Amino acid sequence: VQLQAFGGGLVQAGGSLRLSCVASGRTFSTYGMGWFRQAPGKERQFVAAISGSGTATYYLVSVKGRFTISRDDAKNTVYLQMNNLKPEDTAVYYCAAARAQNALATTAQYDYWGQGTQVTVSS
Repeated sequence: VQLQAFGGGLVQAGGSLRLSCVASGRTFSTYGMGWFRQAPGKERQFVAAISGSGTATYYLVSVKGRFTISRDDAKNTVYLQMNNLKPEDTAVYYCAAARAQNALATTAQYDYWGQGTQVTVSS
């Protein structure tokens, strides 16, 4: 599985961005999908995840209510809609795919990673 993430950019605080991650392969619907982020000097951090069925979603507490993860299996794409962005959301955002359907907030569960896309939120 190859993953390509895009949609990052520079936005003012309070603004919105939508990240997209397109996956190759025919078995996309069987993978749990996640978004992680990494700010300079910090460890990679879980942001959001969605199960293969799309029925379960998980969020970092600080983004819950502002970010929404969704998937379109027909397009092999997972999205992260980010609203009311804050300067502390600034990071490189990565998408990832996991064969596992549990513990999707854990980095080690993921088998494939895409390249990152930079999100910068100015105050």
